[in-house]
Amino acid sequence: MPLSELTRMTAVEAVRRLKAREIQPADLIDAAMARMDEVEPAVNALPTRCPERARAAAAALPRHAGDPDAPGWLAGLPVAIKDLLNVAGVRSTQGSPIFADHIPERSDLVVETLEQRGGIVLAKSNTPEFGAGANTFNPVFGKTRNPWNTSLTCGGSSGGSAVALATGEVWLASGSDLGGSLRIPASFCGIVGMRPSPGRVARGPNYNIPDDLAIEGPMARNVADVALMLDAMAGPAAEDPTTLPLPALPFQDAVRNPTRPVRVAFSPNLGFLPVHPEVAEVAERAARRFEAMGIPVDRATPDFSDAQEIFQTLRALFFVTDKAELLRTKRDQLKPDVIWNIEKGMKLDADAIGRAVRARSALLARVGRFFQTYDVLLTPAVIVPPFDVDTVSVRKVGDVEFDNYIDWLSITYALSMTRCASLSLPAGFLADGRPVGLQMVTRANGEAPLLSAAWLLEEALGLRDLVPIDPRTGPALPPS
Repeated sequence: MPLSELTRMTAVEAVRRLKAREIQPADLIDAAMARMDEVEPAVNALPTRCPERARAAAAALPRHAGDPDAPGWLAGLPVAIKDLLNVAGVRSTQGSPIFADHIPERSDLVVETLEQRGGIVLAKSNTPEFGAGANTFNPVFGKTRNPWNTSLTCGGSSGGSAVALATGEVWLASGSDLGGSLRIPASFCGIVGMRPSPGRVARGPNYNIPDDLAIEGPMARNVADVALMLDAMAGPAAEDPTTLPLPALPFQDAVRNPTRPVRVAFSPNLGFLPVHPEVAEVAERAARRFEAMGIPVDRATPDFSDAQEIFQTLRALFFVTDKAELLRTKRDQLKPDVIWNIEKGMKLDADAIGRAVRARSALLARVGRFFQTYDVLLTPAVIVPPFDVDTVSVRKVGDVEFDNYIDWLSITYALSMTRCASLSLPAGFLADGRPVGLQMVTRANGEAPLLSAAWLLEEALGLRDLVPIDPRTGPALPPS
């Protein structure tokens, strides 16, 4: 089979063929490496590759300790791992010059889980420094570019993973999400990125256990592949006592036998944000496809009016907890946005933290009541389309100006605080060919109904086979 046919294959199909021994892991490694040689000069998505480690893992696969009958068994499928995560024996930089030459002895828990389930780590995907920001660039590896138009940003912070999927370099990739880092690049690159509820995927071993904002999650080219990746990533871990047990049914069942939502809500802006008008139009047109299925779609949203204040406080607390020592010892090697976040955390007092915790508790209650009426909430995944790769962040939309580099991400980070499962699904294109994603949200621990609803809408929209694409150097009309 030609290598190009292998790279265009869905992850579900590739795993089926691996299990049937119609193809071998080495075939996929060869195909992926050849594709990287073709597209990496244009996009810079996978700056660190480890083919020899991957070939050794593939050769050892028959003696693997994992369960080949488990729903998440990947059978030797190559995957990409976001460079915020450690992979044993592989350069793991976090996009920071502080860790530019770091080679860890042990992998993070989610990497170990994926390898135990037959995943083969082939590359590390590019990320902003420490994942801070929604444009993927850093002083170690430089910029990652959007394959739909390489003059544009791919979003972030899981931008390298999104681009690698959109260009066919890998079949599955890991992402992480605090304020939208899975959903934003998925929207900008025309793929699917899912933020599971906290506890669904193990984190660590080096992380702050009380934190439930930063999570790991799956990225793929379509909903069925995301469900496969979630089955491969999910499950309890002894070193992360916050993890949830595996569900009674695999997540892939949610797309094989999807259940229909009963009532759907759409909000163009969560009630408080400016949104690019064409983005809002594309998102609402996609959302209303549910009406053709006989499912009511109402304009409705929980009250998120205090979301920015809550998140700014909790994010600052996260950064000071996680990075204060680096500020004290390596300040000259940190980018200004990271310094700003840490110093903001240092200025917090107990009263400010208490107010944010109380306000978040009230928000959780409001969202819980909302999902007693609605099964799914739909919004644009990002309030703007992809923009110039050299623009660090969005500072103004319409008449609204943002005074920091993260508040333009409010439409995703507001949902991060709810513990709800969410994802970005390709919804369509602007007239100039820039992709638009639809954010889909359901109740906490509701990954299965979310995947069902996403699969049904993906089917209705007919956008499942948009990627992989070859990188494009200028604007292109959307697919017909």
